[in-house]
Amino acid sequence: MSKLRYERPVLKKMNAGVMNKFGLRTEFAPHTHIDGVAVKKLIENYGSPLFVISERQIRKNFQAANRAFKTRYPKVQFAWSYKTNYLDAICNVFHQEGSWAEVVSGFEYDKAIKNKVPGNKIIFNGPDKTEAQLKKAIENDSLIHIDHFDELFYLIELCDRMNKRPRVAIRVNMDTGVYPMWDRFGFNYENGQAWNAINKIIASDKLDLVGLHCHIGTFMLATSAYATAAAKMCDLAWNVLQKHNRLIKYIDMGGGFPSSNTLKGAYLPGSDTVPSVDDFAEAITSTILNYGFKQDELPLLILETGRALIDDAGFLLGSVIASKRLSDGRRATIMDFGVNILFTSFWYDHKITPAQEFSHHTEDMVVFGPLCMNIDVIRDSVNLPLLQRGDQVVVHKVGAYNMTQWMQFISMRPAVVMIDMEGVDHKIRKAETLEYMEEAEVLPEYLLKHNLSNE
Repeated sequence: MSKLRYERPVLKKMNAGVMNKFGLRTEFAPHTHIDGVAVKKLIENYGSPLFVISERQIRKNFQAANRAFKTRYPKVQFAWSYKTNYLDAICNVFHQEGSWAEVVSGFEYDKAIKNKVPGNKIIFNGPDKTEAQLKKAIENDSLIHIDHFDELFYLIELCDRMNKRPRVAIRVNMDTGVYPMWDRFGFNYENGQAWNAINKIIASDKLDLVGLHCHIGTFMLATSAYATAAAKMCDLAWNVLQKHNRLIKYIDMGGGFPSSNTLKGAYLPGSDTVPSVDDFAEAITSTILNYGFKQDELPLLILETGRALIDDAGFLLGSVIASKRLSDGRRATIMDFGVNILFTSFWYDHKITPAQEFSHHTEDMVVFGPLCMNIDVIRDSVNLPLLQRGDQVVVHKVGAYNMTQWMQFISMRPAVVMIDMEGVDHKIRKAETLEYMEEAEVLPEYLLKHNLSNE
């Protein structure tokens, strides 16, 4: 029998989990497999850390959201938000399910074209569209969402030169009762900017105004805010019909639906407090249906849902580097992944689960990443079983934004694997190498002459 490692005794408070109506709850169960594939086998084959995506969960989420809206409203179209996760394999799963593409940059637009999305099924948002990008969108008959008057005037001028009449919408911001108000993007509803922009578009007779777009916020927890937004969008569409005898063909309600992650500082877990997609669908569709449009006047409802469809389909697998005591007696566990690849740890208290069997002893601890930065904190306080060097963990609900906002900082970015519907794992992004990182670098000739070993 091997000798046990000595640790000096410390006082620790009892922790039996979060109290709910069923009593004391604990979530300490090993997470050994993802869609039938062993976590340890994935790490053995692809390395640690490692992102894993469940195709089964993506399709389940999309189909549930699609059903929630289409059973309540006759004309619905989802458009996958590329900025949420623009890995080609993931985008193609959404496109197979019937989702259009919603992009906010020329780079994302080109990815959508490369993924064989027809130009007329690409929604081009964002405040920074270059002349070349606008020309490409016009030639491809994409839906261009105008963000500001400078873009509107430039687009009118460009259409004159090209002798083209593109399909456009305006982005609208508004007071929905949620503060701070998201008024950075688009034209304001309350001060008349939105109506002013509509009148200018119609008066120019150079653009085909076919839609209205809004994006009222992110991780929205109030379904009533979407009802308010939908009512104001309907008001604009109704006024266009009454005053200009033009039918607005679609209303795009943007994104912002939350996942079931738990926000930092929240009293209860997200799984207990986040409204369901059905709740949002009921608020939005009821408002539009009850507004007063005739059946043949009802606009197409477009949703740019991202986070709620992908977050819980993503997992981050990692390994324990070390376990130690801090000066105040708290236990600290150091992982081989940090905030450079888990950006959302700044927003969420991610659930972390051991990937192997463990003892019944648990303790409050800090979970750090490996970066030489004091801000590299994955969880500042979490109750976990005692983890030793070499143990593996699974971080849950990491599919949104981590693979688009991750940084190459101190450590290289890991591989990404997708597990398909048959339980087969596929590498969908390679782990970075030094050669990949240096590919874009250029070393000036004069610096090649210096060699420290010759001094």
